[in-house]
Amino acid sequence: MSNLALAVRDSSTMLRRNLLHARRYPSLTLNLLLTPIMLLLLFVYIFGDAMSAGLGDGGGDRSAYIAYIVPGLLLMTIGSTTIGTAVSVSNDMTEGIIARFRTMAIHRGSVLIGHVIGSVLQSVASVVLVGAVGVAIGFRSTDATALEWLAAFGLLVLFALALTWIAVGMGLVSPNAEAASNNAMPLILLPLLSSAFVPVEGMPGWFQPIAEYQPFTPAIETLRGLLLGTEIGHHGWLAVAWCLGLAVLGYFWSAARFGQDPK
Repeated sequence: MSNLALAVRDSSTMLRRNLLHARRYPSLTLNLLLTPIMLLLLFVYIFGDAMSAGLGDGGGDRSAYIAYIVPGLLLMTIGSTTIGTAVSVSNDMTEGIIARFRTMAIHRGSVLIGHVIGSVLQSVASVVLVGAVGVAIGFRSTDATALEWLAAFGLLVLFALALTWIAVGMGLVSPNAEAASNNAMPLILLPLLSSAFVPVEGMPGWFQPIAEYQPFTPAIETLRGLLLGTEIGHHGWLAVAWCLGLAVLGYFWSAARFGQDPK
């Protein structure tokens, strides 16, 4: 069997393994998924009228804030889901299963590939669920064309891939599951410091660079522009650059760490 065929076969096996784990132990995924859903409901129904009035053209209409907040929550959902990936990878590294895999005739990278593909699929499913909640409470994207919808979906998948590789690296360097969860916590905190909930222009001047020059803000603004027809500007290429950069960084970091012999 060629190396490529071996890699595909073993990666498919590891993907099935990770999806079975997610199905048998759904509590972690559900707990992480509840965070963006609860934030969506909280900000829409508790703060929606007041927050919409601060958008400039919202005029206190809650529907304007629903349209504004949903794109950010979709990307926050991806960050939340990938924390489960860090915990899962850490569990594999500390519970001895990786040591057993090293003694078997399987493709070395298939373990990580299975985690990454499984996490991306879970992220997409979670985004669909949160998006459905958003539609149920009033989110609409009537101006987006089929091409813009396709571009939005591609951005979400690319963003999920990038964050997943970073989460895999965090899981590999963590001594236990609790440390992995703590190390991956910035993937939830960064959206709170971005333009997900309020425009960057409405933040204090000293804080605006923090919100502007991070991966979530350009991705959120690009997704918002694709779904709502707002101006994308330079955010489009910045979002793609962040995704590619994080994916490459996470891949080489994870590969280097996974390739080290256990102590």
